[in-house]
Amino acid sequence: MSTVELSFSALPVHVRTARLIVTAVARRSGVAEPLLDEVRLAVAEACSRAVEAHRRHCPDEPVRLELRGEKGRFEVIVSDTVPGDLPPEGLPAAAADEGADEFEYGLGEGIAELGLAVIAGLADDVEIANTPKGVQIRMSWPAEAEATI
Repeated sequence: MSTVELSFSALPVHVRTARLIVTAVARRSGVAEPLLDEVRLAVAEACSRAVEAHRRHCPDEPVRLELRGEKGRFEVIVSDTVPGDLPPEGLPAAAADEGADEFEYGLGEGIAELGLAVIAGLADDVEIANTPKGVQIRMSWPAEAEATI
């Protein structure tokens, strides 16, 4: 499958559109119907987190998504352009260790941490990383067939 790229302005209304597009591409990539709700919810959480970060720090910059299906996996990458939004190890400290001090995201108390914990519970495989350009959340699920797009 070729990579499908999508970018949208940092408005909450666009999260729904992104979720619908990702679900359609996941279905065509061979993701099983029972997993589509998990894909939909995880992508909504990742996009909502990115939209909120952009609205606070860089409202004119678009949120970016990459969708691809290869080697029996369907992968979604949600990228924002807000550097330093996560601690260096990627996952929020409180999500990894409940006794850790809360990390300041500028997104509201614990909202970002809760969203990342939800994503980690929904996706089959998750990588959350700071990059020089911002935060990147990579999620993937098993796909039964190669894409036909």
